[in-house]
Amino acid sequence: MKPTLPSTRRGRVLLVLGLAACVALFNATVPLLRDWFDLRVYYGTVDAWVHHGGGIYDYRVPGTTYGFTYPPFAAVLMLPMALVGLHTAIAVALLLNIAAALAVVAVLAGPLLRRYGWFGLCVAACLLALLEPVRDTFSFGQVNLLLLALVLADARLLSTGRDRWAGVGIGLAAAVKLTPVLFIGLLLLARRPRAAVTATAVAAGATGLAALVAPDASRFYWTEALWDTGRIGRLAYVSNQSLQGVLARLAEPAQPSRAVWALAVLVVLGVWAWRVSRAAAADDLMAAFALTGATACLISPITWVHHLVWLLPSLAVLVDTGIREGRRGLLRGTAAVYVVLCSSFVWLWFDDSSGVDGFLGSNTYVWITLGLLVALPVRKAPEGGVPVARTEQTKVVAE
Repeated sequence: MKPTLPSTRRGRVLLVLGLAACVALFNATVPLLRDWFDLRVYYGTVDAWVHHGGGIYDYRVPGTTYGFTYPPFAAVLMLPMALVGLHTAIAVALLLNIAAALAVVAVLAGPLLRRYGWFGLCVAACLLALLEPVRDTFSFGQVNLLLLALVLADARLLSTGRDRWAGVGIGLAAAVKLTPVLFIGLLLLARRPRAAVTATAVAAGATGLAALVAPDASRFYWTEALWDTGRIGRLAYVSNQSLQGVLARLAEPAQPSRAVWALAVLVVLGVWAWRVSRAAAADDLMAAFALTGATACLISPITWVHHLVWLLPSLAVLVDTGIREGRRGLLRGTAAVYVVLCSSFVWLWFDDSSGVDGFLGSNTYVWITLGLLVALPVRKAPEGGVPVARTEQTKVVAE
């Protein structure tokens, strides 16, 4: 089944304008603007560090308990913000996120973009902008899309055979935030030792650089702050769509069992290792990356809704499989998942997540992520072991 799209330039322009209007109207009416809160944390931290002699982890947003929670290397990368005003920093962050979003679309929807050109890019960008994790990433001024773009750059290099520099993106992303560390495990399971060594060396080198620049902050982060999830936020908060979040909401007002959480993490990691190994054996590296992104969201102690941009590769795999194999049911299911991820559905249980409806509804994104981990299709390459991504490029060019 192939998508039915306007065949004339005028029809395509009208469709894009209609989609853009829907995106603008939706984002204007959904009251989820975050006022660049996380970016204000980054900016305040760097400003206090450089101009007022404070420590990286001492700063708190006025009137709150929230401060910087990333590894010190992230603060080192953000040092240029000390040279500009807050509004300039916001503008630069917005441009960087736009560039990262376009890079993510280019990797995930590459074959379709080559087929439909500007039209495909505009449609994909509009659809992307409606997703709640993407909206939140922009309105918080978050870094998730930038990290996803770095990781997908490595996926692109590996799937096209140009892997000399593969691992650099994952290593940098892992040094900025711990979530991407799991992708190093993916490289090992996929039998890409050179890329795994590169990623590890880059992450270690960046972390070592931060230790030289900010030794006290590095010591504090790796010995204290890393283990204190209370610095990040309340585990039971409905935005925490991780396994730990599910357990915390069930246990509230008590604390969730660490033993139960550890067991759940081990089970999820076992499923991930099995599924990634099968995807790598089928030369479907993008599915392996998608499975790893979903798993990282599940096992992290805190996975805010904006962290769920790591599910974008899974959505791309679902759409690609549905179109290539003519699986209408899969495309309908993917559309349903997409609508839910646009809807801010979990916030209906913001005040009360008790009861059966609370258990099912407040954890909706977790159930989606678990479903992707278990059921995401793995696409088989043709005989000869040509990676799926490269096969699709050849197919599009031939058409």
